[in-house]
Amino acid sequence: QVQLAESGGGLVQAGGSLRLSCTASGSLHHITAMGWYSRVRGMQRELVAQIRRDGSTVYGESVKGRFTISTDKSMNTVYLQMNSLQPEDTDVYYCNAYGGPLGEYDYWGQGTQVTVSS
Repeated sequence: QVQLAESGGGLVQAGGSLRLSCTASGSLHHITAMGWYSRVRGMQRELVAQIRRDGSTVYGESVKGRFTISTDKSMNTVYLQMNSLQPEDTDVYYCNAYGGPLGEYDYWGQGTQVTVSS
């Protein structure tokens, strides 16, 4: 089992920045990627950014050039630096840890609220 603890959400004005953190604990050896997802208006979670153990990253189209995902060396903690925030970035952001040959390891945090005022 893997537990994920998120922090760093809050209220910020448009154009501002926030940094989200997610710390993983438990059996992490089978985790191959960690990332952040947002829930768009109650719909299916949408990829914001993901980082893999080899250091490769993937970003959602709407955040490219504004958000940066990074991790510590052991990939116990993943960060999301959010710059140039806009009101449309307002959402709940969920941390995800993923792995296994069949993707059978798929863990989620509780979510952290990000609110951007205009």
